[in-house]
Amino acid sequence: MENIIIRNIEERDIESVVDIQIDGWKSAYKGIVDGNFLNSMNRNERIEKRKENYKENGFIVAELNNQVVGFCRYIDNNRFTQDILDIDCELLALYVKPDLKYKGIGTRLFQFVINEFKSKNKTKMILWCLKDNEPSKKFYTKMGGEIMQERTIEIGEKEYLEVGFEYNI
Repeated sequence: MENIIIRNIEERDIESVVDIQIDGWKSAYKGIVDGNFLNSMNRNERIEKRKENYKENGFIVAELNNQVVGFCRYIDNNRFTQDILDIDCELLALYVKPDLKYKGIGTRLFQFVINEFKSKNKTKMILWCLKDNEPSKKFYTKMGGEIMQERTIEIGEKEYLEVGFEYNI
């Protein structure tokens, strides 16, 4: 997958990003997150919301053959994990088209984010992953993270456990 281009998101990428996210949730969270919630994910609502916030924070896409095949969002602060004081950056989301997983795209996105944080002299990153999402946990461990935290989140009016992977940058 040498032809992968990592670049900042543009407005024209929003529909592809939303499709990847919805497909990713339905694939990765099947049997973990309530099926009614997964089936009710509204594409048009998500596109409109993304149009409002796609310029916020770090937001990159992976492109292969002029098609968006993955994306990643990140912030260079701990706005979403303020209870852990030594965290100074966070990877918020990393998605790859389900049929293109295990081809290095996620690794390239992850490494891009780490390099961004290094260039900003960040030292400790966190990312959160559903506790029952074994394939993602395996990937994040392979990328050098250690599970250091656990918390409860709400998705579609139901509670789920997340684990926090910490990385020394």
